[in-house]
Amino acid sequence: MPDTTPKGLTRLAFGGDYNPEQWPESVWQEDARLMREAGVTMVSVGIFSWALLEPEPGAHDFCWLDRILDLLHEHGIRVDLGTPTVVPPAWFYRAHPDALPVSREGVRYSFGSRGAICHSSPAYRAAAAAITTKLAERYAGHPALALWHVHNEYGVPVSACYCGICAGHFRRWLDRRYGSVDAVNQAWGTAFWGQRYTSYEQIDPPRLTPTVGNPAQQLDYRRFADDTMRENFVAERDILHRLCPGVPVTTNFMTALSQCDSVDYWAWGREVDLVTNDHYLITDGRRTHVNLAMAADLSRSVAGGAPWLLLEHSTSGVNWQPRNPAKRPGEMARNSLGHVARGSEGAMFFQWRQSRRGAEKFHSSMLPHAGTESRVWREVVRLGADLDSLAALRGTRTVPDVAMLWDWQSWWAQSLEWRPTEDHDARERADSFYESLYDRHLTVDFAHPEADLSAYPLVVVPALYLATEAAGRNLRAYVENGGTLVVSYFSGIVDEHDAVHPGAHPGALRDVLGLTVEEWSPLGAGESVRITGPGGATLPTDVWTEFVVACGAETVWTYADGPAAGGPAVTRHRLGQGTAWYVSTRLDAASLDTILGAACEDAGIAPRGDLPRDVEVVRRSGDSGTYVFAFNHTARDTKVPLEALGTELLSGERAAGHLAVPAGSVRVVRLDDRRLLP
Repeated sequence: MPDTTPKGLTRLAFGGDYNPEQWPESVWQEDARLMREAGVTMVSVGIFSWALLEPEPGAHDFCWLDRILDLLHEHGIRVDLGTPTVVPPAWFYRAHPDALPVSREGVRYSFGSRGAICHSSPAYRAAAAAITTKLAERYAGHPALALWHVHNEYGVPVSACYCGICAGHFRRWLDRRYGSVDAVNQAWGTAFWGQRYTSYEQIDPPRLTPTVGNPAQQLDYRRFADDTMRENFVAERDILHRLCPGVPVTTNFMTALSQCDSVDYWAWGREVDLVTNDHYLITDGRRTHVNLAMAADLSRSVAGGAPWLLLEHSTSGVNWQPRNPAKRPGEMARNSLGHVARGSEGAMFFQWRQSRRGAEKFHSSMLPHAGTESRVWREVVRLGADLDSLAALRGTRTVPDVAMLWDWQSWWAQSLEWRPTEDHDARERADSFYESLYDRHLTVDFAHPEADLSAYPLVVVPALYLATEAAGRNLRAYVENGGTLVVSYFSGIVDEHDAVHPGAHPGALRDVLGLTVEEWSPLGAGESVRITGPGGATLPTDVWTEFVVACGAETVWTYADGPAAGGPAVTRHRLGQGTAWYVSTRLDAASLDTILGAACEDAGIAPRGDLPRDVEVVRRSGDSGTYVFAFNHTARDTKVPLEALGTELLSGERAAGHLAVPAGSVRVVRLDDRRLLP
C-alpha cells in the first residue's frame, strides 16, 4: 500500500508554493532564513517550471533546482516537488499546435496562460511522461523530498477539449464503455430527433449545435473529459511510484469551488496517495467560514475520513474575484486552523513570496510586498508557532455527526439545458442544507449515493437529480435499518444516462419517500408561497412547488397558497425502523432549520443550545487523545462547555468545565484521557 504521509515530515505541514525562479538567486538565502523564522516545514516547488527545466526539446537544466532543494534541505524544510505538466513550454506548442485545446465553439486556445492542454494529445502525453521520468530519476533519493505533486488543479481552467484528436479518443472510450454502437444509441436515446448512429466514426464530441444537443451525449462527454485527465494523472503517478517508491503522490483538488465542478473527486480520491485540496474564500456576501467548513468536510470525505492536507489557501485577499478584500486580523489563523480541525494535516498557502510580475502579483502571500514589518507576516509567524504546538494531533480523525449526499455526476446532468426552471441551483441547495446543519453545530461527512451510510443517524440529500437504481436501493435499506433521511425536491428523477426513471417521479426514491409527484410547478421570478405546519406555523418558500401525492407518507407541512395550495409540501414516511422526510419546495437555510430540527429528533440527535451562532466546535480523536477545536467567528467573547478537563494547546493553560474563546479567536483543547468531570 502506498505511503500516505509526506516522507520525513514529523510536524504539521506549514508553508506554501515556492517559486524561486521568479527571483534572483541572491534572494534565495533570505527566503530560507525567513522560512526558518516563520516555522515553515514544507514548500511546494517546481509546479510551473517546465520551460526552465527543459529549455529546448530534450535539453535539460536541473542545476538551479538542485541548488534550491539542497538549500531547503540544509534549513530543515521538506519539499513537495511538482511535475510541471500544467504548462508545457512555448517550444512544445510551436512543435505541436494541436496539443492546444479547442472550445466547444471550435476556437483553438493560444499559449500564454496555464492549463491550456488537450489531454488526449499523444504528443502531450509523451512529453509529460518524459519530463516526469527525468525528475523522478534525478530526485528520487534527494533527502528533502517529502511528496510528489503532479500537475496543478486539474480541470482549471480547461477540462474538455473538442478537437479531432479528442473525437477519436472519445469513440474509443465509448467502445470500452458500451461495447457497441447499438448500446450507445440505447444509452443516449438517439431515437429522439433522429440522432441514431450506425458507426462510431459518425460520433463527434458534443460541439455547438443550432439548438439543444443530446443531453446523454453531453453527460458522457463530461465523464470522458474527467476520465482523460485522470488517465494522465495516473500515468505520471505510476512513473513516480516505479522510480521513487516510498514517496506519496498527490495532485491538488479544488473540492468545493464551483469553478472546478468538472472533476469527479470521488473517483480521483481513489487514485491519489494523499488527498490534498486548495481552498479560497468566496467573498460574495455569504458567511465565508461556512463555505470553508464545507470545503474541509468534503475534502476529508473524499479521503474516506482519513487525514488530508490543505495544500493552498491565501494569507489575505486573492486577485481573481470581482472584489478582493483583505482578511481581517486573526482571520487567517481561524481559516487555517478551521481546515486542521476538519482533518487537514497542516496549512499551506499560495504562495511564499508575493510576485512582482504576472497575473497573480496582487494575490496575497506569506511574505507580502510589505515585507516582514507587515501584519500579515506577524500573523504568519504566529500561525507557524501555533501549528507547531499542535503536532501531537497528527493522524487523528475528525468526528462527524451526520452525512450529506454529494455527487458530481448528478450535478453535471442537472446543469444541462432545458430543465423545469433556471432558478433551481443544485449547488445553492447543497450550500443551504449545509449551512443549516452547520448552524445546528453538526459536523458533516459527505458521501456518494451508493456508499455505506449505516454509521450516520441522519443523512441529508439536498440535490440528487441523477439517482441510480442502486442509490435508490441503498437509501431504502438505510431507512429500513433505522436511519433518518431528508430529501429535497427534484431528486431521484433520472438514471445514469439522464433517462427519466419509469413511472411517476421521484423515480428511484418513490418507495423510500412513500409518495409520488404528479407535476412540478416552478414559480415565477420573485414569486413566493407559504407553507403551514404544526401549530399553525408558517414558512416562506420560493422557486419551486410540486403536486405531491402521499402514498404512505404523512403530510407535516401543507402549501397554504400558490399552484399546489392545500397539497402536501413536507412529508414524513415511516419505513421499517427509520423515517424519510421529503421537502418539495425551496426553503432558505433558516427555514430549513425547522424541518431539520424535526428530523434530528427522529434521529436522536440532541440540539446544541449551549453554543451561539457562528461559534464552531469540532473534534479530532485518535491514539494521541481527543482534541476540541473552538472557533469564535463573532465580535463577542464566549464560553464553550467542556465535558472533561484539558489543556489548551495554543496557550498551555488548563481548562475545566468551560473554555473561554475571545472574539475572533481559536482555542484547541486536548482532553485529559476523556475523564469526565464529577
